Amino acid sequence: MEKWNTPKKPRIGIYTMGLKAYWNQFPGLRERLLHYGQFIAEKIAEMDAEVFFYGLADCEEAGESCGEFLNAKNVDLIFAHAGTYVNSSSVLPIHQICKAPVIILNLQPTARIAYDRTTTGEWLAHCGACPVPELSNAFHRSGISCRIINGLLGLDHTPDISLTDENTTARPEAVRAWKEISEWVKAASVKRELSGCRFGFLGNTYNGMLDMYSDFTMVQAQTGAHIEILEMCDLDRMLRQVTEDEVEKKKAEIREFFLISDDKAADPLAQRPTEEQLDWSARVAAAQERLVREYRLDALTYYYHGAPGGAYEKLQSGFIVGHSLLTARGIPCAGEGDLKTCLAMKICDILNTGGSFCEIVTVDYEDGTILLGHDGPFHLAIAKGKPLLRGMGLYHGKQGTGVSVEAKVRTGPITNLACTQTVDGKLKFIITEALSTDGPIMTIGNTQTPVKFKKDPDSYMDEWFAEAPTHHFAMSVGHNAALFEKVCVILGVPCVILDLSLIHISEPTRQEAI
Repeated sequence: MEKWNTPKKPRIGIYTMGLKAYWNQFPGLRERLLHYGQFIAEKIAEMDAEVFFYGLADCEEAGESCGEFLNAKNVDLIFAHAGTYVNSSSVLPIHQICKAPVIILNLQPTARIAYDRTTTGEWLAHCGACPVPELSNAFHRSGISCRIINGLLGLDHTPDISLTDENTTARPEAVRAWKEISEWVKAASVKRELSGCRFGFLGNTYNGMLDMYSDFTMVQAQTGAHIEILEMCDLDRMLRQVTEDEVEKKKAEIREFFLISDDKAADPLAQRPTEEQLDWSARVAAAQERLVREYRLDALTYYYHGAPGGAYEKLQSGFIVGHSLLTARGIPCAGEGDLKTCLAMKICDILNTGGSFCEIVTVDYEDGTILLGHDGPFHLAIAKGKPLLRGMGLYHGKQGTGVSVEAKVRTGPITNLACTQTVDGKLKFIITEALSTDGPIMTIGNTQTPVKFKKDPDSYMDEWFAEAPTHHFAMSVGHNAALFEKVCVILGVPCVILDLSLIHISEPTRQEAI
């Protein structure tokens, strides 16, 4: 399904570093390094990013000018291209002025210099690694953290001035380096998207779920996202404006993306939905779309219990189908008032990896899997086949009856992204890579995916529970731990990666904030 909102492009700053004294000593070196820097800028621009290439930072004055330039462009991330040796006093001012996270690119143009004919000028074009330790030291002592990518530049040609072969585009060292660069650009897109992102909070948090309660100021302070508090009367107002044409369009959309259950499930509470239930779900879905459009929402967290037999109880009973459709349109919806998991879902969705609302359902010790899912909503884009709609005699632990989604995430690699909160009021992400299997699920009208972790279920749960998670999380498709970690670095939020026999802890990486 096509997303409604046009993604924001990350703003990427780039500069090439070198020593000004070299330019007169070695004609052509300056232009050669600028060519390398321009190549990097053009290749990153192809990653759907706004790129701002300063040029050469080769002295203290240029460093100050570069910092002001990148600051004015409001960049989300800086790639510092180590073209050749530079003294650290020329580079440090850039990052004292512009506080965006910095990645040093140590990308050598050739896999091997031509030893028998290399000149000093030729060597200087290939010694980008030389200043990196000095820069790392200066940054560390100045309270500025950085990440470093080592590898090959990946040119698909050899410049005329070169004395060796610089066509390294297919070399694994280049492929690996550019994969890292691509992940950093994607991570920067999350920061850009979240800044000013509008999260709707409809209703309240499920009573007594202490792990769900979130400080709205904390979320905005650490992500830049705005929380729009909504009332059920806002949605009810939308419902009253819905036309019959809108309802029919929603019914067609539902028929396109869902199968309607016609079998008898094991649970007598989960049966074929009635026409009345389907009509009500379509009507509420149309109202939900109106709500999202009027308040310009990018995500939605919701829950409402409602008085027995009340109008709002009936309204909330039609939530799941519409919220699943919204989630597939790039408006992730998290139930039970779980704002932190909604944030995790939004991050997954920005990265086009899905992000379905999950919790632990049960453990299958025979298969060595854990069944993960919820009573809705579901991310249709990552489903294995068409999701099934079932009519529910009741929503367990909640008020009302209605239509629910039964589905599983498609088979293959998955990554769970959980967002929790520490005792000092900081967000924290917990990341786990695993494998979605095609094991059996229950016919109870809930989303369920059997997942095999790299450890046995008990060992995995020992590690996960020890991190004080919330009981919900977002499931994404693909192995995305390295990508999610980069997102955490750029957001300045610590994360924990549970992986094999190792628990890897990643702390923020720029001064104290990143």
